[in-house]
Amino acid sequence: MSKIGVLFVCLGNICRSPLAEGIFRDKVRAAGLEDRFEIDSCGTSAFHIGEQPDPRSRANAEANGVYLDHQARQFVGADFSDFDYILPMDSSNYRNVMRLEPVNAHGKIVLMREFDDMAKGADVPDPYYGGERGFQNVFDILDRSTEALLKTIRTEKGV
Repeated sequence: MSKIGVLFVCLGNICRSPLAEGIFRDKVRAAGLEDRFEIDSCGTSAFHIGEQPDPRSRANAEANGVYLDHQARQFVGADFSDFDYILPMDSSNYRNVMRLEPVNAHGKIVLMREFDDMAKGADVPDPYYGGERGFQNVFDILDRSTEALLKTIRTEKGV
C-alpha cells in the first residue's frame, strides 16, 4: 500500500509550511494513520535551505502543543511525482509552483485555505514581519485548514 504524500509550500519554509506540516502530523498521528502518510514541507525560494523553522514559529507551535522538527528545503520538480497533495500557502507560492508543473504531474495543487470555511481560497498571511499575534493567527488558520484537509483526504482516499 503506497503512502499518501502531502506537501506544504510557502516562500522560505521557516514559518507557515513547517507549521502546517507539524500540525498536520499531529492530526494524522492522533487519528492513528501515520503509517499511511508521507508529510513534508518546502519553500519556493532558496533563502533558508537547511535552517530550522523560525524561532517564533517554533515557540508558537510549542505553546499550542505542536513540536516542529524540520530543515528547510526548496521545492523541486520531483515533488510533483512524490506527493499527491501540494498545498501552497498563498497565491504567489501557488503561481510559483504552477510555473514548474510538468505535463505528467499527478499531484493535486490546491491553495491551503481552500480547506478553511472561514476564508475559502484566501492566502495564509506570512507572519514573518509581524508579532506574536500574527503567528497565533496563522496557527489558528492552519489548525482549521489541516483538520478539513485530513477529512477530505480520508474521504477521497478511503483512509
